[in-house]
Amino acid sequence: MSALKSSEANENAGVFSLTMEDWKHARSVVGPSITRGVTVEIPKVSWADIGGLKDLKDLRGGTVFSLLTEKLQQAVEWPIKHSAAFARMGISPIRGVLLHGPPGCSKTTLAKAAANAAQASFFSLSGAELYSMYVGEGEALLRNTFQRARLAAPSIIFFDEADVVAAKRGGSSSDSITVGERLLSTLLTEMDGLEQAKGILVLAATNRPYAIDAALLRPGRFDLVLYVPPPDLEARYEILCVHTRNMKVAEDVDLRRIAEDTELFTGAELEGLCREAGIVALRENISATVVCNQHFQTVKESLKPALTPADIEKYSLFMKTQITSSSRDKSSAKSTSKNRHNSFGTVLSVKIGILSFVFLVAAKYFLRYTNTIRHNNVSAT
Repeated sequence: MSALKSSEANENAGVFSLTMEDWKHARSVVGPSITRGVTVEIPKVSWADIGGLKDLKDLRGGTVFSLLTEKLQQAVEWPIKHSAAFARMGISPIRGVLLHGPPGCSKTTLAKAAANAAQASFFSLSGAELYSMYVGEGEALLRNTFQRARLAAPSIIFFDEADVVAAKRGGSSSDSITVGERLLSTLLTEMDGLEQAKGILVLAATNRPYAIDAALLRPGRFDLVLYVPPPDLEARYEILCVHTRNMKVAEDVDLRRIAEDTELFTGAELEGLCREAGIVALRENISATVVCNQHFQTVKESLKPALTPADIEKYSLFMKTQITSSSRDKSSAKSTSKNRHNSFGTVLSVKIGILSFVFLVAAKYFLRYTNTIRHNNVSAT
């Protein structure tokens, strides 16, 4: 149809030919039927819409990468667009990416931008969909989603608020925790089980990384654990520029100065600052066309950042704390095993001593009894 329309638009309508552009247009219009009812429309969010995320810390190895978008592009787009290069090098692509950090730092927006850039089948799941009053329904939905993602590969499965689905196992045996453990077991099996999830990338975002089970954080499941930090000075300035590009701002507005005065503000709070400044301008005059500096200052004085330096330190040290705690657990396990071995050796020594004493007493009694019998025989003779 695309080729027919193109030929009708040309002067030479008798020539009909298919081009690669026609195939690309058809691919964008017609999708696989297996994804109907499950996939959502790919968000229209690009990497350019995310301001301020120039630095990214991979706390598993302690390496600082220069561009956040570049790292996510390598994890999301390269396995799809350069699959032949991966096969040539004999390496497998990343299976999962976990984004963690304080609330309001564009973790979900990053996942949307990655899905848009990859142009892959996009499946989105949340904890509210997986928790059901019927036993086994959430696990069946999770398995069905992975099955459809395999058939529609290459595809992306996105878990928002992943701590709900991947909560730590153990603790009390309430119904909700039991359901959570079953969901986690299903997720572990689907990501790295007998049936490999080829062509599937799992993206997850959370602001409670300490609540996620450690089995998900190993390579082979979430290979890449990325910390999305709160914006610094330059990042705050870029975010303000992004959220004011469609606003008419007066000449007295200094976004650089506002960025300096909004330390510890997250991207969501800066977006709210710009929106509220526009609302204050409309309150003064419903016919207002520009937002002045006084409007920004009025809103800024009424807003306080939700983050504290202690919170940021806690988020940034998550993976380091995990590594330290695991090594501490190993050392404690070794010490416990050593103590158990020592106590076992002590008990064994006591038992051997008691048995030796009993054996000596029995031998002494046997010898005395033998001598008595021998003496009686001699007397009788």
